[in-house]
Amino acid sequence: MAHQPVPQQGGTLRRELKMWEAIGISLALMAPSMAANINPQGTAGTVGRAVPLAFALATVGVLLIAYTFVRLCQRFHHAGSVYGFVGATLGPRAGVVAGFGLLGTYIFYGVVTSTAAGIFGATFLDSLGIWTHQPGWAPFLISAIALLGVFYLAISPVRGGTRILLAIEGVTVVLILIVSVVILVRLLAGNAPGGHTVDFSVFSVPSGTGASAVFLGVVFGFLSFAGFEAAATLGEEAKEPRKDIPRAILGTAIFGGIYFVFVTAVEMWGFGTDQKGVEAFIASGSLLGDLGSAYVASWVGDVITIGAAISAFGCALACAVGASRLLFALSRDGVGAASLGTLSPTRGTPARAAAAVVGAMYAIIAVAWFVLRAKPFDLFVASGTIGTLILLVAYALATIGAARLLFFSGQRVVAAWEVVIPGLALLLLGYTLFRNVWPYPSAAAAWYPALAAAWLVVAVLLVLARPAATRRAGELLTADEGLRPAGPDGRGPVGAQPEAAL
Repeated sequence: MAHQPVPQQGGTLRRELKMWEAIGISLALMAPSMAANINPQGTAGTVGRAVPLAFALATVGVLLIAYTFVRLCQRFHHAGSVYGFVGATLGPRAGVVAGFGLLGTYIFYGVVTSTAAGIFGATFLDSLGIWTHQPGWAPFLISAIALLGVFYLAISPVRGGTRILLAIEGVTVVLILIVSVVILVRLLAGNAPGGHTVDFSVFSVPSGTGASAVFLGVVFGFLSFAGFEAAATLGEEAKEPRKDIPRAILGTAIFGGIYFVFVTAVEMWGFGTDQKGVEAFIASGSLLGDLGSAYVASWVGDVITIGAAISAFGCALACAVGASRLLFALSRDGVGAASLGTLSPTRGTPARAAAAVVGAMYAIIAVAWFVLRAKPFDLFVASGTIGTLILLVAYALATIGAARLLFFSGQRVVAAWEVVIPGLALLLLGYTLFRNVWPYPSAAAAWYPALAAAWLVVAVLLVLARPAATRRAGELLTADEGLRPAGPDGRGPVGAQPEAAL
């Protein structure tokens, strides 16, 4: 039976997406090409040469989290992603908090990626001599222009948007892989710059590095996967959601793991595994850009830089698409403004919700630019940290909900031993949060956990202040396909279907 939201809430999203189009939003929001150019430097700061090892361990953790979304998407398909999942398994109050949290993550990640597009774009214009001697606000200006493009594509029919996302990120990833293979060939041939070679010590922990530092490095790797679950927001628009959405999420997580481990190994070998190489790795402005210039040709660095800018733009678009679906679902069910829970009659997309989330992204950039006089990279770091801390809480709620549904609802449809998987996932999420708030950061970074907590507190207050709206949201959630309360026999959600085979 097709998903049939209540008619007065604004209509039904068009069910037209195939699996590859669902993969597009997850791949674009994870932004593997942009992440490979920036995130490994944070890992190197804690584990030195063992960056690939940290990403390998992070891959294991991400696959544990992916289990939650795969199992939930095999039963439920809802535009609100964790809002629908958590609402169906833990109740509407928890669902609203989780949905509002993930909405915040997508908005802050939209700021992160549009700012990155501005930074890479400004660097590219400077390198070509088109705009030299730039003022400090140049990346902010390019970010604002990028958000205009994001808004236009976000209100367009989602099928075309996801194809653009997949094409943009796919081309950039292919370019990075080609450059990585060229670097690897030169390393194996023994004619690499600086005499660097393949050194498998990158998969071992340097002496003197404690377990705590290693896990902190794993945290940086784990954060590189953030957004892999974004396809879940397209559950109401996929042709076969119970099969295609889980496959898209799991496929993105597996690809991300292989890709990050391979690319980070080549990056570290390319710079060198000694102390000098690690220091150069950390100081690089564009890891693959610098390596492309040194190992292939000088123009390759410029190509990768513009590729990273395009990747960042695609990620910002994915954030806007995901956030608009979340806001649409929350508003459609009465938690947000009714006008934001409607679809454009001509485009069939939540255009008003898209305008609201893109407007929120630009408002954050404008405050940083005009009020705080912050530097673009400072805003990049701040928004990324805040968004990630919120995301970890949303992941944890979804994992608890999945465990309750699968193992404690009275209806056992998976093997009992699988309870170990969400258990390990919760341990990982809890310790990841702990490592980000203890010891408590100082200076400007002290605001990051506080602002993340404030966003979640607003969600809790929203639930407490509007109990009638929350109850109404619960009624509408349970009226949707698969999102139903326990039946008379107490055997779990009525309408919850057995998982589809992957």
